[in-house]
This record gives sequence, structure tokens and C-alpha cells, in this order.
Amino acid sequence: MSEKVCLMLAAGLSSHMGQWKMMLPWGEGTVLDSALGAALSFCDRVVLVTGFRGAELNWRYGDHGRIMLCHNEDFTEGMFSSIRCGAAALGGGHFFLALGDMPAVSSAVYRTLWQQRDATCLIPEYAQGKGHPVLLPPAMRDAVLAADNQTSMKTLIACHGQRRVPVSDGAIHWDMDTPEQYQQLLRRR
Repeated sequence: MSEKVCLMLAAGLSSHMGQWKMMLPWGEGTVLDSALGAALSFCDRVVLVTGFRGAELNWRYGDHGRIMLCHNEDFTEGMFSSIRCGAAALGGGHFFLALGDMPAVSSAVYRTLWQQRDATCLIPEYAQGKGHPVLLPPAMRDAVLAADNQTSMKTLIACHGQRRVPVSDGAIHWDMDTPEQYQQLLRRR
């Protein structure tokens, strides 16, 4: 049986938020705790890419047996540099790509995508809108590693081929880049 792995990004500066969003309160823990919890409720392990304030994330999650930390020294070069950093730590199978600032995604989204895995990139869709996490085939790891930091994941996915998978979870759209979005998410919970 294939190992279920999630590459989760938590390296950014949170510049639009005005404060570091990964450790903002969410439920009994933090935004990142919740995002990791959803991934780990389905996946065997998570490769967590750190950058800004990476030492704090290492202190918090470094001893977790199912979380492997991967520090991106070049995190200021953008999200794709973090994806490349994490991809280098992956094995050869399918992998999820998830965002650490999406605390409300359910494990059912991961399960639905995994059940339909094939050679294309699977994008969850709810109410005609695409979201995260996405499930990527093994070939995407090599494509990510071969690309430069100016590449976008959207471009690589378009070149490789994608299929939308309907899910019943609107939280696939609920990331939080601003204080207003965070407050909206808190009200939706």
C-alpha cells in the first residue's frame, strides 16, 4: 500500500496579515495545528516546510514522529522555492500539497482525492471553485525539482494535466491572508 504523504507549506512571512498567522488561535490550538491535524488524520506523514520563524516551528513540531521538518533558507524567494524544498524530502509516490493557513479543511477532502488518484493532478472543487489541498502524481515531484524558482505550481499543473474532483467541503477555499479573512473563518467555524 502506498504511503500517504502531505507536503505542507508554512514558510511565509504573513505580510498581509500583519502578524504571523501560523500560530494564531484556532480551536484548542493554532491555525497550523489544525491544518496539520486534518492532514495527519488521513496521511501517514507530513513534510512541513518552514522558513520565517522556522526555529519556533522546529521547537513545536520537531519531536512529532509523523512530521518531518524541512527548512527553506530561500523562503523569501516565494512559495515555489518552498515547494521545491519540500519536494526534495519526498519519496516517489503521490503526494498532497497543502497550505498551513487553511485550518478548516476536513480529512474527507484528503480521502476523496486519494480514492481517485491516477496520473493526473487532482484539484478539489466545491461550488465551481478550485481549492486546496491538491493531490499530485509521482511525476510532479521530478517536475518541481527540475524547475527554477520563477516557475509557478499552477503552470506545472497545467502542463502536466489536471482533473477537478467534486468535494463537499467549502473549506477548500478558506485560506487566510488578512485579518478580515481570519475573522470570517472564526465566524464560520
